Amino acid sequence: MSNVIEVQNKDDFINKVLNSEKPVLVDFWAEWCGPCKQLGPLVDEASIEFQDKIVVCKMDVDANRETAAEYGIRSIPTLMIFENGELAGTEVGAITKLQLEEFIRSNI
Repeated sequence: MSNVIEVQNKDDFINKVLNSEKPVLVDFWAEWCGPCKQLGPLVDEASIEFQDKIVVCKMDVDANRETAAEYGIRSIPTLMIFENGELAGTEVGAITKLQLEEFIRSNI
């Protein structure tokens, strides 16, 4: 069972990501993106493994072009970690489970 939260729109992004008391990992993705589909299960696993430390969210860039543009998303998948409403780290492209775990640990 995944703990990943779907972010639906800009207001949702503000409420669930920027106003979160915990650090938040956001997976910017799209349905048509092959590497995004490969990364998805790893993000799901991370949501369980790090559930006491972070919140994990997914945001469809096609449905949220304004927010994606605001954060300079030019390639997907893009992972970003936000802490206290500020961007703390970015990782672009498909990565391994080990790389994902290291990215999370190094940015929270």
